[in-house]
Amino acid sequence: MISDTITSYKPKEGIKAKSFNMVIPLLTMVLMMPVNLAYTGWEKVEKYNSFSDHLSQAIGKGSGSSSVLYAVMASIFVAMILYRAQGIMKTKEMVDLILKGISELMPLALLMLLAFAISDACNQLGTGQFVANWSKEWLSPEFLPAIVFVISSFIAFSTGTSWGTFAIMLAISIPMANIHGSNLTLVIAATLGGGIFGDHCSPISDTSIISSMASASDHIDHVKTQLPYAMIGGFITTILYLIIGFMYN
Repeated sequence: MISDTITSYKPKEGIKAKSFNMVIPLLTMVLMMPVNLAYTGWEKVEKYNSFSDHLSQAIGKGSGSSSVLYAVMASIFVAMILYRAQGIMKTKEMVDLILKGISELMPLALLMLLAFAISDACNQLGTGQFVANWSKEWLSPEFLPAIVFVISSFIAFSTGTSWGTFAIMLAISIPMANIHGSNLTLVIAATLGGGIFGDHCSPISDTSIISSMASASDHIDHVKTQLPYAMIGGFITTILYLIIGFMYN
């Protein structure tokens, strides 16, 4: 799952490996997240009592996607400075590797784009309302959380994205919970849980692919080793949703 450009890249001769070359960029990324959240949400705060109150509200209103992007860019920039100062890599070499890494993640971005497009189509067509009305006569609200969990798991497994599944299924499961009179909180939890479970099991999941890429291991072997444990957890969760569904509906 990782290109030969990365796997065949050999350590520089005569340069001793140093842990801070990894730790410092990672700490930069972690520390820059709240800073960027505050920055992107600062102007959105209208009422506040003090600077700390303004800061906490700004972090809550900040843009998560923009903050992640800025934090990763800052981390890469710091890593480039470290490597260039030690003579580990030349600037052109680092830029080439960065662009190569970005290009290999483009399919994941396209998959997310298509998933949210499906979500918008479902909202515009009223898919959730249609499915809810269609199943109103025969579907018992006690079974709804377990069914939603299984369907969300299947969609996430098939598409390889949990966030895409959330976008698709929440537009369907919430109207179904309202019409069937099922516990809304439980149905939302089943939707989110099913999306995470299916995404974890999926061989085309971004997290599974990135795990294989990061460790340079065989992707299918990685999926096979994690699948039995995940399936046991998913089966137990389905049973629990059935039990809880009867308790709270």
